[in-house]
Amino acid sequence: MVDRRLPKIKDLAPLMQFKVPELNAKKRRLESALTIHDLRAIAKRRTPKAAFDYTEGAAEAEISLTRARQAFEDIEFQPSILRDVSTVSTGWDVLGAPVALPFGIAPTGFTRMMQTEGEIAGAHAAAKAGIPFSLSTMGTTAIEDVKAANPNGRNWFQLYMWKDRDRSMALVERAAAAGFDTLLVTVDVPVAGARLRDKRNGFSIPPQLTLGTVVNALPRPEWWINFLTTEPLAFASLDRWSGTVGELLDTMFDPTVTFEDLVWIKDQWPGKVVVKGVQNLADAKKLADLGVDGITLSNHGGRQLDRAPIPFHLLPSVAREVGNDLEVHLDTGIMSGADIVAAVALGARFTMIGRAYLYGLMAGGEAGVDRAIQILSDQVARTMRLLGVNSLEELEPAHVTQLTRLGRIDPLAAHAVDSLPGRF
Repeated sequence: MVDRRLPKIKDLAPLMQFKVPELNAKKRRLESALTIHDLRAIAKRRTPKAAFDYTEGAAEAEISLTRARQAFEDIEFQPSILRDVSTVSTGWDVLGAPVALPFGIAPTGFTRMMQTEGEIAGAHAAAKAGIPFSLSTMGTTAIEDVKAANPNGRNWFQLYMWKDRDRSMALVERAAAAGFDTLLVTVDVPVAGARLRDKRNGFSIPPQLTLGTVVNALPRPEWWINFLTTEPLAFASLDRWSGTVGELLDTMFDPTVTFEDLVWIKDQWPGKVVVKGVQNLADAKKLADLGVDGITLSNHGGRQLDRAPIPFHLLPSVAREVGNDLEVHLDTGIMSGADIVAAVALGARFTMIGRAYLYGLMAGGEAGVDRAIQILSDQVARTMRLLGVNSLEELEPAHVTQLTRLGRIDPLAAHAVDSLPGRF
C-alpha cells in the first residue's frame, strides 16, 4: 500500500523552475541545434532552393557523397575503460604551426550567395576557434579582406589552375603578399562535374529570377533583403559572368595540368603546399616523391566524379604508406566530431569541413558558423573521452574498425569469371 498526501508548495517549487525565454530569435534558433544535421534543417528553411541545393548537391546521382557519409557511419569504435580523461587536448601542430582542433574550414565557392556574411563570417569564426580558414579561388571575398578578418590566424588559399596561367599566378602572388601560409592546389577539376541540381534550378551567376524562384523566395524574405541591400555579389578572382556555374567552371579549368605544372607552382609559393583531390595511393606516393608538404584525400565533396573513391576508405593505406613523408589530410562526408576523431585515429593529421560550415552560415551567419564549430568541438572532445584518450596523439587505428558495406571485387577474379565457358 502506497501512502499518499497532498503535495506541499515547498516540495513542488524546486521541480517547477521555468526557463527564462530567449527573446533573440537567432540565438534561440541556433541554441536549438544540437547537431550539424539540425543546422542543415534550419539552413534549408531559411535559404532559397537554388542556393541551398548548390551547397547540398553533388554530381550526377550524388552516389559519391552518399557513400562518403555512409563510410563514417559504418565504423565501430573500440573504447578503453578506466582511464583518467578529466582533461583532453584537442589540438596539435598541422603543417608546422598549432591548431586548436583537428579540423578547419574548407574552401567553398560563391559563399556570399549562400548567406550574405560569406567568407568574412567564416574567417572570423576560424580566428576565434584557433583553426585555419581556406579561401577558394571562386570565393566571393577578396584575399586582402579575408586577411583583415583573420589577421593573426591561419589563412590558406585554394588554387584552381586556370587556362589563363598568368591570372592564376597573380592570385597566388596576392595570397603570398597578404601572408597566407598554405596553398591548397586542387587537382581534381580538369572539367566541372555534372551538378544536375544546379542545372535544374537554373542556378547562375548572377541569379536569374523566374516565377519559381520568386515563389520559393516568398517565405524567405530575410535572405532576399540581405542579398539586395548589401554589396553586390562579386568574386575574388573574376569580374563578372552570365551563365550557369558549371559553364563558368568549364571555361576556366585547365585540363592540361600535369605533375610538372605542380612542381612549377610549388616553386612559386613561399609557404606550405598541400595537394587537394588525391584519390589513389599511386598518386599519393608520387606527390610524396615531389616533396609537397601534405595531401588532402578528397573527392571534392562528391561534386566532380560520381562513384569516385571514398576518401575515408583510402585513408588507412595512404597514411601507412606515405604518412611519414607528408601530412595526410581528409575531407568529404564529415558531419560530426566522431567522424573527425575516426579520421585522426586512422592516420589523418587534419580534416576539413565544407557543407557543415555552410549549414551553420546559412542557419545564422557568423553566429551559425560559431555554433557549427562548437558542436563539432564538443563532439570531438566527448568522443575522445569515451574512447579513453587524453590527446590526439593517443588515437590509433586500433580505436576504429571500418565495417564493410561495399566490398571490392578482385579484378583478376572478375576476369576469371568472365573467361568461363558460356560467358559472353
